[in-house]
Amino acid sequence: MSRIALVDDDRNILTSVQITLEAEGFEVETYADGQQALDAFNKRLPDMAVLDIKMPRMDGMDLLQRIRQKTTMPVIFLTSKDDEIDEVLGLRMGADDYVKKPFSQRLLVERIRALLRRQDAMSGEPVEETEETKVLVRGDLSMDPLRHAVKWKGNDVSLTVTEFLLLQALAQRPGFVKSRDQLMDVAYDDQVYVDDRTIDSHIKRLRKKMRTADDEFSAIETLYGIGYRYNEE
Repeated sequence: MSRIALVDDDRNILTSVQITLEAEGFEVETYADGQQALDAFNKRLPDMAVLDIKMPRMDGMDLLQRIRQKTTMPVIFLTSKDDEIDEVLGLRMGADDYVKKPFSQRLLVERIRALLRRQDAMSGEPVEETEETKVLVRGDLSMDPLRHAVKWKGNDVSLTVTEFLLLQALAQRPGFVKSRDQLMDVAYDDQVYVDDRTIDSHIKRLRKKMRTADDEFSAIETLYGIGYRYNEE
């Protein structure tokens, strides 16, 4: 049973979402602010966190920053419909997805399941080696899906599940362009809607993480109006 942490200062949201998730078979922990959640996470990490952005004591952005210092567990942001800047910033900081308030609880459940399935796939024991699970080496890039491990120019890089899947999809066929729609299919469940900005934000954050002290990460090329391409160096 997966443990989901809900962090929001709106008691009505905490109660209603907790009831929905528990009915779906999840174990749910609720916290009214970021500091309360962080104190609990320092003792025991959940399998996934759903965070509001604007909260007292410690907001969702600060909590996400602390979380990413120790784990790549999936994180979904809850945002107000006018918080577009916060959404983009949150994705760049390491959130895996966001859901706008007011939201469909069924949609939230599907996004949670999609992220947990990908997390399980990364940590599960393989029955046999496939193209999706074997170690991928492309020039200075090495990706081990079974260990969720990435190296760029010999340096370890910590990626979220979504970032890993996007990089893997691009690196599997160097020189071939993948459209945003194709990348959405790779990174998200069919029942989950995301827009172009979400994919663009993941790519921007991925590039930033892959930079070294010597140079910027330029292996992923943007083809404006078309998509992205991985160029093997």
